[in-house]
Amino acid sequence: MLSTRAAAVFLGAKGASFQQERGMANLKAIAIRLKSVKNIQKITQSMKMVSAAKYARAERDLKAARPYGNGSKAFYAQTEVQAKEDSPKELIVALTSDRGLCGAVHSGICKNIRNDLLERPNIDNVGIICVGDKSRSQLNRFFSKNILMVGSEIGRLPPQFGDASKVATNILQSGFEYDIGKLKYNKFYSVVSYKVTTLDIFSKDTVAQAEKLAVYDSIDDDVLQSYLEYNLASLIYYCLKEGACSEQSSRMTSMDNFQQERR
Repeated sequence: MLSTRAAAVFLGAKGASFQQERGMANLKAIAIRLKSVKNIQKITQSMKMVSAAKYARAERDLKAARPYGNGSKAFYAQTEVQAKEDSPKELIVALTSDRGLCGAVHSGICKNIRNDLLERPNIDNVGIICVGDKSRSQLNRFFSKNILMVGSEIGRLPPQFGDASKVATNILQSGFEYDIGKLKYNKFYSVVSYKVTTLDIFSKDTVAQAEKLAVYDSIDDDVLQSYLEYNLASLIYYCLKEGACSEQSSRMTSMDNFQQERR
């Protein structure tokens, strides 16, 4: 029969052995966790470096693209175009991309559209075009019947004027006869600041009824149609460049914040 002291030593040894096994399991889990954290840090560091390089290019491209937007906006401002007041048909173009991990860049645009439309008693006269899969996935849950078409493969490469022309062509060929349209995009202000902004676009019939269109000489139907097609492509190109710069700066900031939290 074991003595009390021997039994205590025996139990202590068993307890030590059992505790050691638990400790080994915990150490293994910690090692796996540390390895995964280090791998994530490497990925975020790489994404931050890539985003920084893409942001620098996007900022340069934006400076060159802004005259396209400013010139196109000046035409609407000088002619003082206004849509009809008797419940005009409205087109909304959500300019996002297919890529994520960039904060609230895309969700901010979708939230702006959602809040606007949900407050209206009737949205049967509203058509939506989603440029980028991020806007499609969010708006389809609420306004699936209003979505006319979706453009994908947006954001993988820097937007070009040819891309904007394709979007403009699809808008004009959509068959949706709108009186006023709204381009929803992110306007870039600084590396840490952007804002969801709306640019108005108008149909040829609406522009033709503008009182101050006469300030431009020798404008017939063909000239007006050709100019409005180019004007629409220019505005979309400008908005895509503003959005691309906002997206890259936001992604770079998001990766930097993630690294700071993991330290």
